[in-house]
Amino acid sequence: MSDTILLVGHGSRHLAGNTEIEAFTNQWRERHPQWNIEVCFIEFADVLLDAGFDNAAKKASRVIVVPLILNAAGHVKMEIPAHLTEARKRHPEVEFIFTPHLGAGDPVLSIIKRELREAMLQLDVPDPKTSGIILLGRGSSDRVANGEVAKMARWLYEESEHDQIDIAFTGITHPRLESAVQKQVRLGITQIMILPYYLFDGTLIERIKRQHENLQKQYPQIRFALGNYFGFSNEIFQLLDQRVAAAMGDEQNVSGMMECDGCKYRELAEEHGHGHNHLDHDHESAPMHQH
Repeated sequence: MSDTILLVGHGSRHLAGNTEIEAFTNQWRERHPQWNIEVCFIEFADVLLDAGFDNAAKKASRVIVVPLILNAAGHVKMEIPAHLTEARKRHPEVEFIFTPHLGAGDPVLSIIKRELREAMLQLDVPDPKTSGIILLGRGSSDRVANGEVAKMARWLYEESEHDQIDIAFTGITHPRLESAVQKQVRLGITQIMILPYYLFDGTLIERIKRQHENLQKQYPQIRFALGNYFGFSNEIFQLLDQRVAAAMGDEQNVSGMMECDGCKYRELAEEHGHGHNHLDHDHESAPMHQH
């Protein structure tokens, strides 16, 4: 069976964002020269969903659709599946498999923790108790998508020494960045690290940079650090590898998707000679979606 892997990026009015996704795709191809990897976009690009599905179907008997999307909002839940339904009608001889989005789990937390360490270095490693963190997401009308940002903020709290970790959003929902900064300043925070919860460059990243500059002027007594978006992190490539492995039925590599493989609960259980009860803690499940 011939496979085409179709990576679906969001797309941006800011040309640099789409260029980055294409560069990311090329790097992924270099990691897997045996795979036929193509890319399309949801909006603001030349090759959109319908064209992407059609191009991929011409070259394969099976198309593995992989959303390069962090949170499961309308694009992942409705827009891509709707176009996928029409693509199946146009190409009944082709099997389409829609894999899960990247999601909020340990790989993303690993990136955030690394960005936090680098932001602390920018500020010469101040006391974490007086250093606040704002995890800044895109914002959505979907409460589950917004909740994934809140989940990562909580996980970061569990694994850091910072007492003040807030979430904010650049649009759609609240709180916004300035409100989160005002809150932390009132609480006596003297350093604030803004960590964008984004994959690639785009108009909103450019807006965040301007907001960061404005906040530095507005609060000269506060030291600010701005983190990077996630895009080219090794964890993102690994997540995509796991999605493809699951779609291809590669059981050996799919095992890497189970958080229990190296989690602290398994290690503690083995250390004390107990079995590992999967009901004792949460796992990120990633079933293949057949819409």
